[in-house]
Amino acid sequence: MTHASPEASSAAAAVAAALDRHLPGGPARIGVAVSGGGDSMALMVLLADAAAGRGATLRAVTVDHGLRDGSAAEAALAAATATGLGIAHDTRYWRDGDAAGWDGRGNLQARARAARLAALRDWAAAHGLTHVCLGHSMDDQAETVLMRLARGSGVDGLAGMAEARRDSSGGPVWLRPLLTQRRAALRDVLRARGVDWAEDPTNADTRFDRVRARAALAEPVLAGLDVPTLAATAARMAAASAVLWHAAHAAALALATVEHGAIGLDYAGFAALPDDTRWRLLAAAVRQVGGQPYRPRLDALVRAETETLSGRPATLAGCMLSAAQGRVWIDREPAALAGQRAPAPGPWDGRWQVDGPVGRRLTLAAVGPTGLAQCQGWRAAGLRRRALLTAPGVWDGPRLVAAPTLGACGPTAPDWSSRPLWDTLSFCDRLCPD
Repeated sequence: MTHASPEASSAAAAVAAALDRHLPGGPARIGVAVSGGGDSMALMVLLADAAAGRGATLRAVTVDHGLRDGSAAEAALAAATATGLGIAHDTRYWRDGDAAGWDGRGNLQARARAARLAALRDWAAAHGLTHVCLGHSMDDQAETVLMRLARGSGVDGLAGMAEARRDSSGGPVWLRPLLTQRRAALRDVLRARGVDWAEDPTNADTRFDRVRARAALAEPVLAGLDVPTLAATAARMAAASAVLWHAAHAAALALATVEHGAIGLDYAGFAALPDDTRWRLLAAAVRQVGGQPYRPRLDALVRAETETLSGRPATLAGCMLSAAQGRVWIDREPAALAGQRAPAPGPWDGRWQVDGPVGRRLTLAAVGPTGLAQCQGWRAAGLRRRALLTAPGVWDGPRLVAAPTLGACGPTAPDWSSRPLWDTLSFCDRLCPD
């Protein structure tokens, strides 16, 4: 049997240290995503040892994307290896109608990643797993930084992948224990344990950006443009990013308020902020109100901000931005909700939970101009029309039964009520670094 190199031994220590840093005390339930490739197979082997030492429950999963003839064999290899290690293993299939599946259009790799992430999230929830470990190595980190540098990314992009990141949709913590470890050392782990792995043929397909980045790092055109240097750059950028997010969080606590499902930012205080802080705060507000998973592109964000601070309303990522009453308001854009309906009672637009009697075949939809015309006194109450247009209304055909967020200004319907799904503090907390 081949003896493990010192680098391979350090991989075991890195995994154990990552679990110590990020897992709660006491028994834990963790998962590991295994493709059958060398990095994730090594991670599963190392986690089997580390989890046993902590008394943690470990479960493995392979998402068989079905995009190559060899994918089923790779999933079978991962399953057999997991069984040999005493780890429960599941296989999930993307091609069996996953909602995020590919329809033959757009970026196949991006769609495959989105589908895999959705499958992992659902799997973790089904098995009560708080953390899911991913096998990204230092080499993956360097490739990510190089690709993002080529795209003109800023501090956050060049920070690369975080060791631990909470899922933005309320899923598990994604944990990457191997970001300090080289790919070659992880193969040494497998050789020392007599474990086989599969080589993905797409890793040699130069049509993909990551493959070209890998080749550029293998033969760098500049001294120092190598894996350790780029990984170190990512670590420094991550530290800088945390400082910038702390500044944005402090600004949100001082300037933000949530009213009727909209976020208002004190105009004078917001305008006086440094560029980066303003942009982080505004992007976070747009994501929160619009229910967007990602920040809007910076150029679009800056254009919308410029228009808004000049007194002209702007639209961005499903939101309407405007300046009024001494605040910059981020409201839901009415056009983004046009035609949308949901069962009543129930959640509405990621902003409200509407409660009331069941079984009456009523629907939730935006109050809109038609519903607002059926509400009395909202102007005298000083309520903002733009916010009310996208508030949830309970409808019986064309008749507005209730507008619970409007209180006494809406139709009298005491059996209907509403509560916000987030408030000022939870919005501000979104800007806290993990």
